Amino acid sequence: MKIARFSHDDAIMYGIVDESDLVVLAGDPLFTGYETTGARVPLADAALLAPVIPRSKVVCVGKNYHDHAAEMGGVAPEEPLLFLKPNTAVIGPGDSIIRPALSQQTEYEGELAVVIGRVAKNVKAADALNHVLGYTIGNDVTARDLQRKDGQWSRAKGFDTFCPLGPVIETDFDPASATIETRVNGEVRQHAPLTDMIHSVPAIIEYASAVFTLLPGDVILTGTPAGVGAFGAGDTVEVEITGLGILRNSVRDAQ
Repeated sequence: MKIARFSHDDAIMYGIVDESDLVVLAGDPLFTGYETTGARVPLADAALLAPVIPRSKVVCVGKNYHDHAAEMGGVAPEEPLLFLKPNTAVIGPGDSIIRPALSQQTEYEGELAVVIGRVAKNVKAADALNHVLGYTIGNDVTARDLQRKDGQWSRAKGFDTFCPLGPVIETDFDPASATIETRVNGEVRQHAPLTDMIHSVPAIIEYASAVFTLLPGDVILTGTPAGVGAFGAGDTVEVEITGLGILRNSVRDAQ
């Protein structure tokens, strides 16, 4: 089942994708379930938004593909390398990524995103997927020059617009059968099976939930494959994952 968050007639709603329509839900499915109102909105008439706005945090995993760790100049860490993005970094499909004036090297990182559906604290890997609402696509946008300069990652990855998410949440998804591809202006820059991830989704949830409580609506970005690189104003960045669709964002410089 694909769940969308969208705007229509000056209202923000949630819906289930049914071919060319959205079946309108009574409220946020994280808290009200899948009760429908009986209304339908044509997809063509709706503007898709970020499918979730994290209530507290976006948890990210660094260097979770061996090839990406190598291109960053090191080996992959034995345990998941965690960092956070603020929820103010989140934008949706079609929104613009804004390159800050502070950075001269802003880069894409296409990633699988996991949306938490139930409170998770000290969850074991065997039970981790019971705490997942579904999956979507993320782009861990990074000011690479600031990442190198600061020696830690909060500023480099925390700017407004640096966490595109979308287009929808898929509740029935198997990462083992999917590939991820990132394109800039149609040119393929990243391509890998999700099975290349070093730490699996259940393992990441177990590790992260031992550190901090994961709340409904929190998002986990699971790491990016090799091929990260810069983009500039006027570019279009697309991240596609089999079964989840395409997350597409234009790029512009800060005014």
